[in-house]
Amino acid sequence: MTITYRHPPGILPSLQSLLYILIVAMFIFTFIVEPSRIPSASMEPTLLVGDSLLVDKQAFSAPGILNPLPHTAIARGDIIVFHFPVDTNRRLIKRVVALPGDRIRLHANRLYINNVLADDPYAVYQPAMPDRFRDDFPSLERTNPSINAHWWIQMRRLLAANGGQLVVPPGHYFVLGDNRNDSEDSRYWGFVPQANIVGRPLLIYFSLRQPQLQDPTLSAPPAQGILTTLAHLSRWDRIGHIIH
Repeated sequence: MTITYRHPPGILPSLQSLLYILIVAMFIFTFIVEPSRIPSASMEPTLLVGDSLLVDKQAFSAPGILNPLPHTAIARGDIIVFHFPVDTNRRLIKRVVALPGDRIRLHANRLYINNVLADDPYAVYQPAMPDRFRDDFPSLERTNPSINAHWWIQMRRLLAANGGQLVVPPGHYFVLGDNRNDSEDSRYWGFVPQANIVGRPLLIYFSLRQPQLQDPTLSAPPAQGILTTLAHLSRWDRIGHIIH
């Protein structure tokens, strides 16, 4: 009886397998999903600073080879990831509150769409100093240093053209952060064009709370401190959380 031995694969097949994996990963992260991280508190408590997300880039795209599923229209209440209209190199994440053709206003921190009080269960209002522009939008009685100058001019023109009402133009959306008193959103820089929308966040795949200077784990020995700090700061209960 002849005994044969299976030789381990050479370096070329191993490199070929690695190349296939990299190509598949690049395809997925280029066309289907991509990772993103929350840097600010504007979407709290829905999304926290340090949440790492997977963004579905096919959510609102037209059906095609890369997206065989039916087209999903953007609806009020959807959270979207988009290129910041003022600086398209940046990406923001906010909630859509008004669609093309909607008339938008806020009065005493309450959202009205088409002159009807909106069902707005996601909004939270942390204690803050009164701000007429923020709380009674659109109000041109007072300016705000955070307002984009081009948006201020455009808003005045739109209000004049629509009898004092702010109407969302075709192909655009009005977005707000859930943390209404701590969010620079469409109130401050304008509408989000359809072409700027990247996709919809799917789920949280990891989450790290921000370290505090007084945290005792930060003074641990270097090797042990990194692992201890990571374990201590990780918000395990948020991993796998579906975003809506």
